[in-house]
Amino acid sequence: MKVGVIGTGLMGAPMALRLLSAGHQVWVYNRTPSRLKPLALAGAVVCETPLELVQVTEVMLLMVTDSPAIQSLLIDLLPPTAADPSPLAGHTILQMGTIAPAESQTWHQHFSQVGASYLEAPVLGSIPEAKTGKLIVMVGAEAELYHRWQPLLACLGDSIYHVGPVGTAAALKLALNQLIGSMTAAFAQSLALVQRSGLDVNLFMAVLRQSALYAPTFDKKLKRMERRNFSDPNFPTKHLLKDMTLFIEAAQAVGLATLPADSVRQLVEQAVAAGFGEDDYAALFNLINPQ
Repeated sequence: MKVGVIGTGLMGAPMALRLLSAGHQVWVYNRTPSRLKPLALAGAVVCETPLELVQVTEVMLLMVTDSPAIQSLLIDLLPPTAADPSPLAGHTILQMGTIAPAESQTWHQHFSQVGASYLEAPVLGSIPEAKTGKLIVMVGAEAELYHRWQPLLACLGDSIYHVGPVGTAAALKLALNQLIGSMTAAFAQSLALVQRSGLDVNLFMAVLRQSALYAPTFDKKLKRMERRNFSDPNFPTKHLLKDMTLFIEAAQAVGLATLPADSVRQLVEQAVAAGFGEDDYAALFNLINPQ
């Protein structure tokens, strides 16, 4: 297929490489052109504008930070009124970033009005899973669109779920990302107590691993927390803050109380304010257990 990828950051770049390795033709665009050089060397075609990318591809993968980023990138492709022609007509948009359910539904409406197809397909997993094609992909779309694009998504993930209509996969992704913040904060607090009590961290982990409380993410973040090394992030703290905020807004929209998620969001906000926004979200440990 002729596939366009807009947004070649931490996740978008390895996803584009996966598509190339599967034999697809790939066109790429990023607001920071320097990030495109490795993809060009791997065989991707670099585009200077989103319009150039749309004009030569069948489907466009969006892997950008948030809904305002989508707006800024695609504003020139959406005409002032639905009656005006759009270069997106007949095109398919696969929105794979983490945005709010209501935002996704609004984009669905905008794209439908100009004759484009829209699927939300947020993913669970990080850079290693993106590189190996083992992401978990959650799709919100009409059944026909899901089945049509499932083979392409299978290049990126080995577990693909058709969650329901547009908005449902976005909600599921937020429910899961809320756990990223809450579980990491809880683990960091327990680890801090263990350390300050003079207990053996290895013993703590041995007991934890044998229990129903264990989650693999604890081992992934343990060494970062012990060494306080939060550089080279798989998922920056600033992105976790965005997702925790979106979760709280989505919870409020359906009438849910937002504790304890709001307390975790405040902790993540403090971490960003303390200068850890670009670091791995394991940096929450520095707020819970300062040196």
